[in-house]
Amino acid sequence: MTKHVTYVNPEGAAPAQGLYSHATKVEGGTLFYIAGQLAVAADGSVAGKNDFKAQFKQVFDNLGDVLKGMGLTFKDIAKFNTYLVHSQDIDSFMKLRAELFPKLWEDGVFPPNTLLVVDRMVKEDFLLEVEAVAVKA
Repeated sequence: MTKHVTYVNPEGAAPAQGLYSHATKVEGGTLFYIAGQLAVAADGSVAGKNDFKAQFKQVFDNLGDVLKGMGLTFKDIAKFNTYLVHSQDIDSFMKLRAELFPKLWEDGVFPPNTLLVVDRMVKEDFLLEVEAVAVKA
């Protein structure tokens, strides 16, 4: 977390059911609404067709590139929305997130995340999409 982004788990709230917090407190700064990132390779093709793990990696690489391009890091993220096409991928998502998130947020406090299962993405080959709101002081 940066000084302008604080993740909050209010007293009395039920425990979070994964690597996320219930809320984010943002003090000052400019909000960035980042479009959902897909498993798009540098050449515009679908990366990791039929491979959830490869697509997960590409999605978070792409999100990191967008953040970096705006002078931000993952610690500036106020909230995620995650969309999966198959409910069967929830366990894989949780496992991959458990491997990645402690590297991005070393303090073990993670941004809020809403996880949804949808019918499909813009192209049927995409298995997940992650959008974010970030803050720059």
